[in-house]
Amino acid sequence: MRAVSTKGALQGRVAIVTGASRGIGAAIARRFAAAGAAVAVSARTEAESDARLPGTIHETARAITAAGGRAVAVRADLASPEDRRRLVATAEAELGPVDVLVNNAAVTWFIPVVEFPMRRLEVMFEVQVKAPFELAQLVLPGMRERRRGWILNISSGAARHPQGPPYPGPYRGGTVYGMCKAAIERLSTGLAAEVYDAGIAVNALSPARVVATPGVVVHRLIPPGAEDRAEPVEVMAEAALALCSGDPGALTGRVAYSQPLLDELGIRVP
Repeated sequence: MRAVSTKGALQGRVAIVTGASRGIGAAIARRFAAAGAAVAVSARTEAESDARLPGTIHETARAITAAGGRAVAVRADLASPEDRRRLVATAEAELGPVDVLVNNAAVTWFIPVVEFPMRRLEVMFEVQVKAPFELAQLVLPGMRERRRGWILNISSGAARHPQGPPYPGPYRGGTVYGMCKAAIERLSTGLAAEVYDAGIAVNALSPARVVATPGVVVHRLIPPGAEDRAEPVEVMAEAALALCSGDPGALTGRVAYSQPLLDELGIRVP
């Protein structure tokens, strides 16, 4: 197939990227800005409090503006419905109507179900399931009116069902995380069907391999010294750009994996 071009693919568009202080979210925000989008960079992190988790929304926004792009940093705790509404209102006031929404923010604890505190379960579902749901509700009316829009939910291979019995183990307490990601994938495919006739694309995107983000390293999801075998954040960013600039009539309703998607579309990471 003919390779898809993403050069200037988001020129004149406005995007919200959550969880964009570091890692995958920051890479997506920078890539979207390089493709022409004005980006609302959102996360809770305005100041570093843990040296193992470097990066803030202001640093991401400064990197975008230093490269000639346009960005605004919006602090938001997505466990708060008030902050969710304020994020969208601020992005629209500062940058204009939202064309692209990337739900990347996450808060995660790896604890076995029998020990999992209900309060932490509630926080994980607020940030990883209810926040993407409500943010979509907030941006969809404008997208419907303009008859264009792209919503992308960042997922994980953890959404897949464990294969067994027997089960390789021991499991590290990732059941709740997998529940959240499975929910966001079903939201993506169901919402894609609901808004297809309005010219709006909705997809979920997972890395093909674990990505060596600061959070992944802190949670020890890859062995020390194995970071070079992980997927670069740039691969996820390029796949996100493809899904958020493609034809909503064709590239929607996907639960896509980064590198296989890029291979399918003939896109090479710069």
